[in-house]
Amino acid sequence: MNNPTQLRRLILGLYRRVAGAALALAIALVLAVVVTGSAQAQTYSVLYSFTGGADGGYPLASLVPDTKGNLYGTTSERGAYGAGTVFKVATNRQLIVLYSFTGGADGANPYGGLVQDPQGNLYGTTNGGGAYGVGTVFKLDTNGNETVLHSFSNGPDGASPQAGLVLDTQGNLFGTTTGGGAKDWGTVFKLDPTGNETVLHSFASFDGDGSLPSSGLVMDAQGNLYGTTVEGGTHVYGTVYKIDQTGNETVLHSFTGGKPDGESPDGGVVLDSQGNLYGTTFTAGPLNRGTVFAMDPSGNETLLCDFLFLKGGTHPEAGVVLDAQGNLYGATDANGSGAGTIFQLSGYSYTVLHIFNLKKRDGGYPQANLVLDAQGNLYGTTPWGGDDGFGTVFALLSSAAATTTVLTSAPNPSTHGQAVTFTAVVSGPAGVPPDGETVSFTKGKKVLGTATLSGGSANFTISTLKNGTTTVTAVYSGDVLFAGSTSNVVKQVVTK
Repeated sequence: MNNPTQLRRLILGLYRRVAGAALALAIALVLAVVVTGSAQAQTYSVLYSFTGGADGGYPLASLVPDTKGNLYGTTSERGAYGAGTVFKVATNRQLIVLYSFTGGADGANPYGGLVQDPQGNLYGTTNGGGAYGVGTVFKLDTNGNETVLHSFSNGPDGASPQAGLVLDTQGNLFGTTTGGGAKDWGTVFKLDPTGNETVLHSFASFDGDGSLPSSGLVMDAQGNLYGTTVEGGTHVYGTVYKIDQTGNETVLHSFTGGKPDGESPDGGVVLDSQGNLYGTTFTAGPLNRGTVFAMDPSGNETLLCDFLFLKGGTHPEAGVVLDAQGNLYGATDANGSGAGTIFQLSGYSYTVLHIFNLKKRDGGYPQANLVLDAQGNLYGTTPWGGDDGFGTVFALLSSAAATTTVLTSAPNPSTHGQAVTFTAVVSGPAGVPPDGETVSFTKGKKVLGTATLSGGSANFTISTLKNGTTTVTAVYSGDVLFAGSTSNVVKQVVTK
């Protein structure tokens, strides 16, 4: 794969159009985007860099957290058999491969994310493989055993799902396929707990219907499903649609592909408690760099953001996530330096929280929706960059996740050969990190030793310090929920 930022478009065979036609839809408010530095004191951290080996590579999908803070996701390629993986990033930042796809009947290339049931089982889709080679719906139990629940046939049942699934309280799964269906433009489907599939809607790409639903779905309290298509609609530039449980479709909005409307909504939508929808378009807007939009339950659209400034990011491949205060968070696929951004949108105020830089090995070209936890921490993936160039799992930890490490020693001064105990205390607004995590005690770049935390404290004892003054610091490397920190410097004096 030479250009991961275009992978999903290459798979879909999408051809982006240059917007230039005038709109019949007029939105009176002209929006200005203000690009600022991160004002929220978040800490960006790479939780894991993929090597492209057995651990997989090129993650394209969102993550799903469990109640313990572990993160689950997929890689679209590589792994033991080259066909992608399902993985877990534990709270200590260690990656565990839960399953490697063989590329055969079990599926290949999971481009979508996962959903987890109350028992801890994971469900997802693969874009290829299966009995007919055009994708599957699978289940992975807590022991790593995979079951193919459905193999798509490229017939009326659909083909080549790109997105993850929605799970309802009865155990039914809902998803989309980008191909197949009655008219070969994709489907919305339901899979009951016994594996029986029902096609709720086959996209037609004419008479105002959409086509190529590459994103996933959201479900409201009444069981209605909402999603986007990247093409089709009245103006052929994509749609936002609603489908009820009986399969009746309503096209809420057809994008016009120009100013101030958008084009090609790749990232799906998110739903608030009032039934309003929020999403992004990959292109169009005044400079053809994409938009963020809001839509009321009747389908009336309001443009929230144009991506006017290269530094602030352009072309959001991913959708947005919504916090309890109504702030939106998302990612752009590119920016002035080329590798994308993470942003916050509060009303019409746009803030850049992080700028990706491949030279810093922090990842690049994010394509998946972010995940927001109850503490305000953001998690995501990039399909490129990292230490080996095969993508990353990252966290943007809130100020509540910050830690402070305080180091003391006793006795100080000490005599030659006397045991000296260094004590590091790690704490922060969110409390103390979990027991068993590691603190390193260093002299410059040399690690003198390590100790594990217990109740926020770690003790390291040494009796081989040389006469004179030794400068020691303690380093807590952090985890999925707590940011790392380096202590104050302690000058340990050793006398003869």
